[in-house]
Amino acid sequence: MVKDILAISGYSGLFKLVSQAKNSIIVESLVDGKRMPAYATSKISALEDISMYKMDGDILLGEVFCEIFDKDLDIDPKSDAKGLKEGFKQVVPDYDDDRVYVSDIKKVFAWYRLLKDKDIINAESVAAYKADLAKNEDEEEA
Repeated sequence: MVKDILAISGYSGLFKLVSQAKNSIIVESLVDGKRMPAYATSKISALEDISMYKMDGDILLGEVFCEIFDKDLDIDPKSDAKGLKEGFKQVVPDYDDDRVYVSDIKKVFAWYRLLKDKDIINAESVAAYKADLAKNEDEEEA
């Protein structure tokens, strides 16, 4: 679901990893489909590696997206701070209010909307992500 999806500092939107070159990676914008190189000097974050603070640990961004999908929420990322916080509290009731900023919540809802519009987040991908997550938890317990 969020595998090979990247956020690049300084650029709006999200990018899909296309290939790797000698000293860069080639990414494709999910917004307009244009391809470009992203160099090691750019701050690149893989969505699958991003997590958000909770009171008792953290939660992976993919899990947050699954919760939004399961609850069928469509919160406008341009909502006011109070609306964004209330919406996020429906998704992650025990998120750490001191360490998760409104700007973070805004990005989560904006990214979710983009991924859902591009059909990257759908019932099949959410089910596959949950199954993969459960499999990884079982392997860690063994």
